[in-house]
Amino acid sequence: MTETATTARHVPADLPERIQHYIDGEFVDSIDGDTFDVLEPVTNEVYVKAAAGKKADIERAVAAARRAFTEGPWPKMLPRERSRVLHRIADIVESRDARLAELESFDSGLPITQALGQARRAAENFRFFADLIVAQADDTFKVPGRQINYVNRKPIGVAGLITPWNTPFMLESWKLGPALATGNTVVLKPAEFTPLSASLWAGIFEEAGLPQGVFNLVNGLGEDAGDALVKHPDVPLISFTGESRTGQIIFGNAAPFLKGLSMELGGKSPAIVFADADLEAAVDATIFGVFSLNGERCTAGSRILVQRDIYDEFVERYAAQAKRVKVGYPHDPETEVGALVHPEHYEKVMGYVEIGKSEGRLVAGGGRPEGFESGNFVAPTVFADVSPDARIFQEEIFGPVVAITPFETDEEALELANNTKYGLAAYVWTNDLKRAHNFAQAVEAGMVWLNSNNVRDLRTPFGGVKASGLGHEGGYRSIDFYTDQQAVHITLGEVHNPTFGKAGGSAH
Repeated sequence: MTETATTARHVPADLPERIQHYIDGEFVDSIDGDTFDVLEPVTNEVYVKAAAGKKADIERAVAAARRAFTEGPWPKMLPRERSRVLHRIADIVESRDARLAELESFDSGLPITQALGQARRAAENFRFFADLIVAQADDTFKVPGRQINYVNRKPIGVAGLITPWNTPFMLESWKLGPALATGNTVVLKPAEFTPLSASLWAGIFEEAGLPQGVFNLVNGLGEDAGDALVKHPDVPLISFTGESRTGQIIFGNAAPFLKGLSMELGGKSPAIVFADADLEAAVDATIFGVFSLNGERCTAGSRILVQRDIYDEFVERYAAQAKRVKVGYPHDPETEVGALVHPEHYEKVMGYVEIGKSEGRLVAGGGRPEGFESGNFVAPTVFADVSPDARIFQEEIFGPVVAITPFETDEEALELANNTKYGLAAYVWTNDLKRAHNFAQAVEAGMVWLNSNNVRDLRTPFGGVKASGLGHEGGYRSIDFYTDQQAVHITLGEVHNPTFGKAGGSAH
């Protein structure tokens, strides 16, 4: 398949001439005037320059957010009033889903149909937390006639939100929704590879009636803007989604301030297919699980462990289907795998493809797809017979590359599944009910899907174990992270306490 460069590159109408920060209700350039280039993934050409935030810009944004928190109406508003604003945000996001998806697809290389799903999920995140804060009930503990104890929840202050470049708009909504719902103010630092869709939040929030200074956005590199946000003494909370190594750096830099941290980090999630599984469903789900979102997903089932009895058939069917996955331009509705986000990331993924050729048996892909001589396109790549000590088995590739490994027994499957530093997700395919539950409970993963791909209820906890994260968000866990719980104790009856220093006698 070939296309000319003009049809290959779909450029959305009315792209911004530049991307600025948004601080205290205004679009502003960096204080030092610095910018960085933003590339689009199909041609790797610079299509816009974005303001490059530094420490001074973060300080300005945090000061605005702090002022909005201490002097503004937002933290003091009734939950119902904040809920109305969040519902309006959701309505606006929903009404603009096509535009959001077009910009997201152009900026990140995601297939347009998958970008559309992410825009709708972003609206749902706001709707969910808008409902949750109105229904929120806090604990009361009673000792009849003697004491009553209740919990008073309070917003904490300025939340620093640092988001990644894969599905950026949706992942921003995931943090913005609960942070704002609970009455905090925020400074968002979006990923430098994909600042385009984040620049839309300001207009959405203004239109929805969010008070000035509650939302602030600073673009920039992680080592400049992200670092300054993590180290700012007036930012008590950091929520970060990204790779484990960056998470370790943030952990260290936040330590002197004893900040609240919520970190969803990398993954190398196993999909375990037992001989009694529904083979067709398992192949479909595991193809989708690693090739959707261009393979740039933290919960990708990028290690597939298959029981020896069905191993050969599984590999054959999987490879044949992987070869049929449609690689194409992100704006084409037929496309199933688009362009990777950035040439740096493309080089990293292609490096792993080359490593894989000496670590496993290449049964599909392994290079550029035919007809795509430029841009960050990778053919869906499948390696079979991969040893557990192989780099492609152990390390997060974050692209359309999968390793398949055989196992004999349940015990061996569990050992292989747990044999990495990560522990984000796991997928188990079996029709044996007892085995499904026992295996799910023994696997080292924050989330497990049984006979299912990644379909998540927003009420459930999201997070990983081991190198995949710290803490959980989702549902009430997000409310817990973004609020302080203050216990208030009231004595109802006679005060019972020892009296020290009583006149005319000893203490009793």
